[in-house]
Amino acid sequence: MNPATLSRRILSIDLLRGLVMVIMALDHVRDFTHIHAFDDDPTNLATTTPVLFFTRFITHFCAPTFVFLSGTSIFLQSQRKTKKELSYFLFTRGLWLVLFEIVFNNLFWTFNPFYNSIALQVIWVIGISMLVMSAMIYLPVRVIFMIGLLIVCGHNYLDRFNYTDASKAPLLWSILHQPSDRMIAPEHSIFFFYPIIPWPAVMMLGYCLGTWFVKDFDVAKRKKNLLLTGTMVVLVFLILRFVNVYGDAALWSAQPRGSVYTVLSFFNVTKYPPSLLYLCVTIGPALIVLALTENWKGAVADFFIVFGRVPMFYYTIHVLLIHTIGVILFFISGNGMQQIVDSNVPFLFRPMHWGYPLWVVYLLWIIVIAILYPICKRYDRYKSSNKKWWLSYM
Repeated sequence: MNPATLSRRILSIDLLRGLVMVIMALDHVRDFTHIHAFDDDPTNLATTTPVLFFTRFITHFCAPTFVFLSGTSIFLQSQRKTKKELSYFLFTRGLWLVLFEIVFNNLFWTFNPFYNSIALQVIWVIGISMLVMSAMIYLPVRVIFMIGLLIVCGHNYLDRFNYTDASKAPLLWSILHQPSDRMIAPEHSIFFFYPIIPWPAVMMLGYCLGTWFVKDFDVAKRKKNLLLTGTMVVLVFLILRFVNVYGDAALWSAQPRGSVYTVLSFFNVTKYPPSLLYLCVTIGPALIVLALTENWKGAVADFFIVFGRVPMFYYTIHVLLIHTIGVILFFISGNGMQQIVDSNVPFLFRPMHWGYPLWVVYLLWIIVIAILYPICKRYDRYKSSNKKWWLSYM
């Protein structure tokens, strides 16, 4: 890794991004290999275990932190690009990400060349958010902050307009706020897994955070601001969640299985779309981690930084690798050609009632990360030593 290149980057941002990406792989390994990944929900308090719930909950930090930090990276790019140059880049990259999600990412997730089921997930919503940001960057930072804060804090008001049957909601409503699975042709459906609201607003707030990471900003002041803001956001979560009136459509309640499950209920917040409380309980700690890792150095930091510097490349190959491992295990465990397609699961080579216990998922996760590390490190070196235009889109 080139020291001169590293000196021009904010290492704590790369470190945090890399950390959440490593955690993200755990959830995706669970999707492809856990025995109950498709016949039960790890947040179902009637059937889950604390370890399984935690396995799912810890991965909640990934999407909001990644989108938030994408906004921060956009602001840092604005320090070396003109508004016109940055706007063009965001617009074209946003279109590319939407196209990548539909054409390539869905193929990697499903291994289905017929695209019977298309899911619009995090890559799609990052692309849409960048399209929004291509226009928003022309506004003053304070205005962007107010718009972003208003949307993040107020969007749960829209929950009251959700349809009892999501499939009957208007298409625009599914795109904007309420997840739904829609048939677009015989035997072909599209799942709006990540409705747009409030993701662009999360990116806006991350963009505003970038003002604390400019070259001349006092490091001690930045750490203090991050620690204070992160703590305040976590307190907002605790207070609003305790009051149990606003901020998440799923209210917490005392659980018949005991106090441990009541605590799990308290933290069982809504991801699709991300509620205000979901964003508070994930982004708040992320800000604290940014403060604590400002001067973190050593082998552990370098390990996560490698992943954080090549996010799009990592995301692409980690899905391919995990699904390929799933295919290998599918055949090793005795499945045949007749089990490749399961109408209840959008992925090929992934029967609904097939998989392994949770400890195997964790073992496979460690193996996946071990395989990905040298690949990502090599790609990072290639990207650092080449200035080809297309690399900025990957």
